[in-house]
Amino acid sequence: MMFMPKLQGKNVIVTGASSGIGQAIAICFAREGANVAINYRGGREQAEATAARMSACPETAKTGSRHFIVQADVSQEQDVKEMFRQTIAEFGGLDILINNAGIQKAAPSHEVEASDFDRVLGVNLRGPFLCSREAIRHFLSRPGGGVIVNNSSVHESIPKPQYLSYSISKGGMENLTRTLALEYADRGIRVNAVGPGAIATPINRAWIDDPKARGEVESHIPMGRAGTSEEIAAVFAFLASDEASYITGQTLYACGGLTLFPEFRGTWSS
Repeated sequence: MMFMPKLQGKNVIVTGASSGIGQAIAICFAREGANVAINYRGGREQAEATAARMSACPETAKTGSRHFIVQADVSQEQDVKEMFRQTIAEFGGLDILINNAGIQKAAPSHEVEASDFDRVLGVNLRGPFLCSREAIRHFLSRPGGGVIVNNSSVHESIPKPQYLSYSISKGGMENLTRTLALEYADRGIRVNAVGPGAIATPINRAWIDDPKARGEVESHIPMGRAGTSEEIAAVFAFLASDEASYITGQTLYACGGLTLFPEFRGTWSS
């Protein structure tokens, strides 16, 4: 069966592409023929590891995909503007933005430091706003529209005690996605989000490597297992491609059923 890349020749920024889901998205998009700007905030060696893995993919060689590494803290306006300037200069334009960069910090809500709250909201919500604004400005400057896909979470709708700032940021991302989608739908710009559940990534190292803790996590997932970064990346590739050309303003949950209220699998409430 002939391999038909979904994103051939598309120019993409993936924020937070040095590890986890972001790294998997960057690799997946390169395999699908896209030219990828690999964004990182700190630790260039991880971004270089992403680039090396992209170069090692046989599909990448076939599609002729290009990539380069660009440093930026997405919560900082000047960093974001410079990232877009470099990317557009490198590739000649931008077609797709993936707002993936995100952080979280645990604490009982009554003990959350304002500085920690601001930092999480800065990366998780201000960052996607700044990046989306720059992407939309570029999309409007030339014909053809563009695509934005945000990395949200099941916690845009499911509360997450002791992660208040994270939950708030993801709830805000849902509205960011829907508002931008509605505002720019008639100008060829699609905006969607992916809502991952429990995914085996470095950010979840605390339970991934502990069989007892992992078993506890997976006991709450209807499908009975954590997801992989590659599974999530495939959803991003679909939403960014022309296969999703009539989809905008949606969050596509990839969560093994976590949003189905799994505690109601039994009939205890009846």
